[in-house]
Amino acid sequence: MSESANQDAQQRASLISPESHVEGFRKARDARRTELIEDYVELISDLIADAGEARQTDIARRLGVAQPTVAKMLKRLDEEGLIIKRPYRGVFLTEQGEALADASRQRHRIVEAFLIKLGIDAETARVDAEGIEHHVSAETLAAFERFLET
Repeated sequence: MSESANQDAQQRASLISPESHVEGFRKARDARRTELIEDYVELISDLIADAGEARQTDIARRLGVAQPTVAKMLKRLDEEGLIIKRPYRGVFLTEQGEALADASRQRHRIVEAFLIKLGIDAETARVDAEGIEHHVSAETLAAFERFLET
């Protein structure tokens, strides 16, 4: 067996502990659950800043989803106290919703700046940051910030 094949076999044989696997998958599942919520509140915040309100049709168009999909998520956001729906007006964020949008936006900015500083082009960094921002831990995000300060 070649040396690189032997190293590959050793790496596959050295599984991490079951507890570590569980923790990693738990964190990923939790991040996926909150990812959509964060994307919606951040977009709603941006639409309100731009147009004074966020309408269901605008949200659907910006996210590339059908209006019934948006309606279902807006119901969930309302139940979680993140938005207020006003008939014939649109959707507005509660203080809790705006705080979540601000935190998500800040994480995105840090991740995007980190990727750019690594030499990733701006458009790729913007797109990649959209996914990474939801899955990065506070510890890793702090390390990104320290790196950016150097």
